[in-house]
Amino acid sequence: MSTRIAFLKGHGTENDFVIVPDPENAVDLPPAAVAALCDRRAGLGGDGLLHVVRSAAHPEARGMAAEAEWFMDYRNGDGSVAEMCGNGVRVFARYLQRAGHAAEGDLAVATRGGVKRVHIAKGASDGGSAAGDITVGMGRALLPEGDVEVGVGERRWPARNVNMGNPHAVAFVTDLDHAGDLYTPPSHAPAGAYPDGVNVEFVVDRGPGHVAMRVHERGSGETRSCGTGACAVAVAAARRDGADPAVTGAPATYTVDVPGGTLVITERPDGEIEMTGPAVIVAEGEFDSAWLEGVRA
Repeated sequence: MSTRIAFLKGHGTENDFVIVPDPENAVDLPPAAVAALCDRRAGLGGDGLLHVVRSAAHPEARGMAAEAEWFMDYRNGDGSVAEMCGNGVRVFARYLQRAGHAAEGDLAVATRGGVKRVHIAKGASDGGSAAGDITVGMGRALLPEGDVEVGVGERRWPARNVNMGNPHAVAFVTDLDHAGDLYTPPSHAPAGAYPDGVNVEFVVDRGPGHVAMRVHERGSGETRSCGTGACAVAVAAARRDGADPAVTGAPATYTVDVPGGTLVITERPDGEIEMTGPAVIVAEGEFDSAWLEGVRA
């Protein structure tokens, strides 16, 4: 017998997600099912899927349940599991606010990249465009040593290796069109630098403390925005510009334009990186579990 499964759609700077509320972790979502739900023609459409589960009900999050009631079980659009998604955390928090599980102010969200601290600013609570911005504590950036190079077609650029709980290669270019269509993953070298794949950001300067980027997200292709990517870009830009808050004692803030909007990234002297931007819920409905069973078959 088929049942109805609730879903919502939301986006953060047009990085969009299917949201599946499932507090007790009762909905089986294998990779094929996630990919089908995220399909933009035959499914609901999204860059990824936010599976909303109580931390105590998920084997990967039980150890974080004392700190964070809710776990963001995030999947890429192709169904693969990802460690973190910065825009996804903001949309996840917006859903919790809309559902009455969270209010304006501070919130902890468990992710595979650890517990993330979130602040929901004052504004409309229905998750629409009038809702206040959301700030996420994204943790500290790791800057692995060693030279990295990325390429598109015949072009090659040196890149900065930045890890934000997931891997990034940040390349500064003179024209964002040089990145090509970004549906095919850019090449990278050395091959062993990113054994699990990599998100690649191409960046141009817009002014002091202001950059613009395009990104290829592993498992999703080019997306309209990438929160962890914007953080990686801000850190790479700060180091390129000679700014290291841990050394200077002064925070470094960059405005990062993405195709879907604008994010503001601040790296504090203690190394914590904060990302601020919008998160909007645009629709909600139900799909038939029989359809999902057919996908699994």
